[in-house]
This record gives sequence, structure tokens and C-alpha cells, in this order.
Amino acid sequence: MNDNDKEAFRQQVREWLEANCPPSLRTPTPEDEMVWGGSRVEFKTEDQRLWFERMRDRGWFCPDWPLEYGGGGLSSDETTILEGELRRLGCRPAQINLGIWMLGPVLLEFGSEEQKRRLLPPMARGEIRWCQGFSEPGAGSDLANIGTTARDAGDHFVVDGTKIWTSYGDKSDWMYALVRTDREASKHRGISLVVLDMHAPGVSVAPIDLISGKSSFCQVFFDGVEVPKENLIGPLNGGWALAKALLQHERSAMSKFGEFSLPTHFDLMPLIRDYLPEAQTPAEVALEARANACAMEEAAYGLTVQRMTDEARAEQDVTGLAAIMKLVHTEQERVKFEVLLDAMGYRALGWAGAPFTDREQAITKAWLNSFTQTIAGGSSEVQLNVIAKRVLGLPDAGKGASS
Repeated sequence: MNDNDKEAFRQQVREWLEANCPPSLRTPTPEDEMVWGGSRVEFKTEDQRLWFERMRDRGWFCPDWPLEYGGGGLSSDETTILEGELRRLGCRPAQINLGIWMLGPVLLEFGSEEQKRRLLPPMARGEIRWCQGFSEPGAGSDLANIGTTARDAGDHFVVDGTKIWTSYGDKSDWMYALVRTDREASKHRGISLVVLDMHAPGVSVAPIDLISGKSSFCQVFFDGVEVPKENLIGPLNGGWALAKALLQHERSAMSKFGEFSLPTHFDLMPLIRDYLPEAQTPAEVALEARANACAMEEAAYGLTVQRMTDEARAEQDVTGLAAIMKLVHTEQERVKFEVLLDAMGYRALGWAGAPFTDREQAITKAWLNSFTQTIAGGSSEVQLNVIAKRVLGLPDAGKGASS
């Protein structure tokens, strides 16, 4: 696109968003007002429903996917403009869908034509809610050390085992999971990627309580679950390459959690001013300096994410960069909440009810949750391993770490 075409498209997008995004949804998203796509999608307001349906019908849940798979058919330049205008207007996400963020790009690259036409359009319409089945009890950060098996039973696999830390497994329709299909092969070579129905016989889910008071994590059990062979994504025993590709998309998604008014994001400086209107003592001056440093790092991070997105659309290898951004973002968020809690003082001690406000309680719980984000999607230590190998080109000192 030349500059004139870009400006014309930007104006079209701006006018469409102004006309179609309800003003009530141009604000940060409270935790209990996130809209998750799926078979049981719920709307708290009529505005949420309208915004969901308008973005769905426009194909802008997946703006850069091909039209034949339910996407918007936009070019990389057009998608960048759309995302910029969504940020400018402060639009909330019309839906949250892990399938679109993580599995969809892998299907576009590795899936068969039949799988793309069967799985992508419902995903692009927000009709299926997806969860991820990678981590297992006792495996730690060693993603390849999985014990969940998929036994060949002719026209289907029989899956047995368990997955853990499965976000919203109790609310999801389908799962994309790593399973061991060859017990005799080396750890990384006997793995396959499959998709399975969370309502199939033999699937059971148990929520896990978290310190932050939420129960978004679950443990999922498989007892003789039958998975059709057509649900194998990519080659048999070739799932490790797909897993690494999917994790790259997961890291990119997690690095953008502060964008698009997601509820995990709290604007730092306005909150600091509420609790520290005028720094006077040396301790207050030092705290204000810490807050300013966090704010500058957050602004620099946001600009870098936009550059990373442009590079990814130009088909450059951003595996290492995605690991850097996931590491930086989650560690920045943890430090930011520590600064906030220091500024709040005793107001950060609330958990439920008066005299603490809902916002104060939310910040305290978000601080606790910020520690989990340094583990989810690969711990900070794993990201450092990826950066060492993919960015710095250092030799692999061991074969146990996830990458």
C-alpha cells in the first residue's frame, strides 16, 4: 500500500469504529466484563453483544486471516492500521479467544485444507472456546517431559493421562494438546499435537484455587478418551516443531496483555497520583522516581511491541524477540504492582469488603496474579534460555529445558 492508500483505509476504519464501537466499551475492561468467545458466550450488556456481532460479521476477530477461513482478508499494513485505530479509540476486545491467538496461526501454517475449513471458521466467528493442554504434573518447565499418551486404535487415538494449569479448562469447548504417540522415541520426537472435544466421554476437569482468589486454572484428566485421527495436526510424532511455533504465538499474545484495555492492565501514574499526590519526604521522592521509571519502561515496551508485530507480519523470525517481550512484560508488570502497593501503603492490605474499595482489592489481587504470569507461557528462566540460544547464539548446555 502506498501512503495515500494507507490514509484512505485508516479513515475508513476510523469512521467504522466510531460508528460501531459503543462508547461504553471504550474504557478499560473490568475483570467480570471480559467476553470470551465460545458455545456459551455471555454478555453482561447489550453493547457487548452488539460489539461482538459487529466485529464478527466484519471478519475482524481475525482481520489478517484469509476470507475463506472466516477472517477479514486484510493485508499486514491494513491489520496494523486497524490495531492502531482500536488502540487510539480505546476499544475493548470484542472477544477473548485463545484459539485465535495461538492455535489458529499454527493451523494456517501446518493444518490440512480440511482442518482449516473445519476448525478455523467457527473459531473466527467466536463459536468455540479453546484451552491449551501442554503442562503436566511433575514436568515443571520441561515441556517435552509429557506422560499423556495417545494409543493408535485404528481410526482413532485413545488418550490417557492428565494436564495441569489449564486456563479455563472448565469453561472450554475444545483443547489443543500435546500427547505422546511413540513411547520408544526420544523425548522430543515421540510427541504429536491433537485437538479434542472437552465434552467427550472420559474427559473430566477439576478447578485449582489460586492465591489471588481466582480459579481460572484447572487440572484435566483423560480416561480412555477417543480422538479421531483427523484431529491430528501436522505429522505423527512431529508435534515438537508445532509446539515451539505455538509457544511463539503464545508469548506474543502474552506480551500484548497490556494493550486493548485488558483487565490485567492498570494505568500506573494516575493511581500513583491518587495515593501520592505530592512527594515530600525522601522516601516519597524515591517512590515517585521508581514510578516514573516504570512508566517510561512501559511506554518503551508498547512501542517495541508494535515494531515486533510489524516484523512478524513481514515474516521475519521473531522467536527470540517474542521470548524477550514476554519476559520483559511479565517482569515489568510484577515490578509495577510492587511500586503500586508501596504507594498504597495499608490500603493494599484489603481482600474483601469495607473499608477497602473494589479497585484497591483488585490491585492487590492483580499483584498476586502478576507472579503467575512470570510462569505462564514458559517461566522467566525458560525465556532466558530461549533468548540465550535464539538471540545470542549461545551453545545448548542441556537438553531438558523447554524452548
